[in-house]
Amino acid sequence: MATQVQHPIWLPAVPRRGARTFAALYAVESFARASISSVIPIQAYDLLRNEQEVSLLYTLVALLGLSVTLSMPLLIERFARRWVYTAGASGLIIGSAFLVTQTLPGQMLGMLFRVMGASALSITLNLYIMDYIRKTEFMQSESLRMAWSTLAWTCGPFLGVYLYTRFGLFAAHGVVALFATILLALFWYFRLGDNALIRPGKMQPQNPLRNVRRFVSQPRLRLAWVIAFGRSCFWSTFFVYVPILMVATGEGKLIGGLFVSAGNLLLFFALFWGRAGRRFGARRTIAFAFLMLAFFLFAAAAAGEAHPLWAGSFLLCCALFVIAVDALGSTVYMRAVRIRERPQMTAVYRTYIDLSDLTPPLVYSIVLAFTGLGGVFATLGVFVGVCCWLTWRYVPRTM
Repeated sequence: MATQVQHPIWLPAVPRRGARTFAALYAVESFARASISSVIPIQAYDLLRNEQEVSLLYTLVALLGLSVTLSMPLLIERFARRWVYTAGASGLIIGSAFLVTQTLPGQMLGMLFRVMGASALSITLNLYIMDYIRKTEFMQSESLRMAWSTLAWTCGPFLGVYLYTRFGLFAAHGVVALFATILLALFWYFRLGDNALIRPGKMQPQNPLRNVRRFVSQPRLRLAWVIAFGRSCFWSTFFVYVPILMVATGEGKLIGGLFVSAGNLLLFFALFWGRAGRRFGARRTIAFAFLMLAFFLFAAAAAGEAHPLWAGSFLLCCALFVIAVDALGSTVYMRAVRIRERPQMTAVYRTYIDLSDLTPPLVYSIVLAFTGLGGVFATLGVFVGVCCWLTWRYVPRTM
């Protein structure tokens, strides 16, 4: 009958999900993390007043964060991925709440919650990228994602230090809460769906150590991890020891924040490195970037504490080349991992971040017992030289 016509229910259209979607999410997330990236080591140094003790604090937090990262697949298998992502953004807010207490326990808990939140965000975002982006477009997608985060990593560190020095901790950490809230709103607006092959609550939980063994048994995944670990070691060193270098040599906190912001400004060159990777191949481009990175790290080591501004300038040159590895390095992993193993292997792969926060401070705490801050940069230079050789020797020539 005509009176029984059912009228359609109009629902908002689902936004198109592509490379720009993940670039936008990563850019907002970057603002939430970058705004206090230089504040946290300065806070730790103000509390401890010793570079070696700061290194040990970072080592402890990274060790605890590593266990959380390896357990992340259990959460992804138990809950919908979108709830794990939501918990990650919330972790950034909780971390800042602890950090404003200005106590050593609060500092440690705040840093730990930030590591946990960043781990959840990183793993779930990478899974979404592999679901929605074709393998042939990974290189372009990753370079776009890095480029879109340029503003966050450029303005954020200096803004955070400025707010910290002029208005106090509440102002600096309030920015984190603001951008984490915006991130959650944007994420739920995009309504990203879980992969049909990965059903929450339907998969048998796997032992994290078994996942590690499975990861290590695959040479391509091992290689991808070392490449990511090498570039992440540079960034963890850059964010922590450049501000400390400037404060320890009397140049000031704001100068340290300016150097970190200037290094992040170069993230815009990710688009250039993405084109270079498509033109010359990822293998050649990554190996060349590691080679130049090692050269400028040794130059920074030679300048050291005697010439901190020169050392900072050489480290800025390092940042230009490590961005090539940022833009291209993850494609080695994304092309190698099997679809059904993505949650487990991505969690293990992501440990390069935790171990780059754990291993360098541990090594540097020993180095600093015998040398100055220049020894830190020289030690890292040796390691990235090894990464250069491994990339040239083992990354497939066709990549």
